[in-house]
Amino acid sequence: MTGTRGKVFAWALYDWANSAFPTVVSTFVIATYFTQGIAADPVTGQAQWGWMQALAGIAIAVLSPALGAVADAGGRRRFMLLCCTAVTALATGLIWFATPGPSSTLWALFCVGIATVGFELGTVFYNAMLPGVAPPEKLGRVSGLAWGLGYAGGLACLLVALFVLVRPDPSPLGLDHAAAEHVRATALLVAIWLIGFGWPVLLALPDPPPPRPAWGAAIRGGLAEIARLLRGLPRSPVIGRFLLARLFYTDGLNTLFAFGAIFAAGQFGMTFEEILLFGIALNVTAGLGAAAAGLLEDRLLGARNTVLLSLAAIIGLGTALVLVDSKAAFWGLALALGLFMGPAQSASRSLMAALAPPEEVAAHFGLFALSGRITGFMGPAMLAAVTAATGSQRAGMATVLGFLALGAVILFTIRPRRGA
Repeated sequence: MTGTRGKVFAWALYDWANSAFPTVVSTFVIATYFTQGIAADPVTGQAQWGWMQALAGIAIAVLSPALGAVADAGGRRRFMLLCCTAVTALATGLIWFATPGPSSTLWALFCVGIATVGFELGTVFYNAMLPGVAPPEKLGRVSGLAWGLGYAGGLACLLVALFVLVRPDPSPLGLDHAAAEHVRATALLVAIWLIGFGWPVLLALPDPPPPRPAWGAAIRGGLAEIARLLRGLPRSPVIGRFLLARLFYTDGLNTLFAFGAIFAAGQFGMTFEEILLFGIALNVTAGLGAAAAGLLEDRLLGARNTVLLSLAAIIGLGTALVLVDSKAAFWGLALALGLFMGPAQSASRSLMAALAPPEEVAAHFGLFALSGRITGFMGPAMLAAVTAATGSQRAGMATVLGFLALGAVILFTIRPRRGA
């Protein structure tokens, strides 16, 4: 995997590997299992899941920019990606011990919270590798390809989970359905999936050769770099406003992803099997949307316009989703919304890669992660508070739309240089 195509494939394959975590754990299976099988009731479960995501968001906001700058200063992006991947896989695997019933509430929330922090920090170093595998004129194409492959990976993992673990009864693996082992085993599947498919990028994209500064010097240099970047944001209005816009719309997107399946299960009474089928269908439309948008982004729209069009579609379809009462209508609207989920994220990544100076790309992706997480607690916290106060999952989900709209309005005001 020494050639350019090999590097692109190895880099994109990591999206296939790590997308199993948000798909199976954060969205469709474990999140639903927590609210339906562990929490006292779905409304309480949605609120508890929201507070956990809020705390994880604070940790990510504090750690991501500093660690990104340290990776730049010390030239150790690969090593730090390895560490984050290992933490994510280990914490995910430990979800197996979250047995049904409220007694497992703290354990489940702790494991998912740690895994979420590891996953999000790992994306800082992974995203920072993008300029090293794609020239500027192909950033959108490669980013969209990887995002589409990520949805395919999440889809494949869901298919394995459904037909090997969840649906068979009795289980050929001896899993006890009464103890929810067939559902808990999906966490073990994700841990194995992440390790099994995530290693090629660590071989194909090595860190710069020695000499490299010692860890102490790298930490001091990284913190000095992030302080300089933060002080310089007022002199970089395009980057500053882009990060501000992303601060809000990513908060909305992350909250939508984290609670979509919880909402579907609680509001429409979907079973675990229905949730898995829903996730499979949604990943198909999302993957198609991400791959197609990457080509349109490079050839026609540009990254900014791709994000804006995607957000507009998500807001419109999301408004309808909160209002409908029919399960069939919910399915149709959600699958249509899936077409725009990938482009909103993929184009954001390629826009950041185009705007960031090459020598500071990991630090800028640290700010990129910070912008997606510094208020990452606000979306889940707002949803949790409104859900708890009103006793309505619909009212809680409606808060997402405000974050998406505010981010879109700010993004509309920026005019990046031609080509970005």
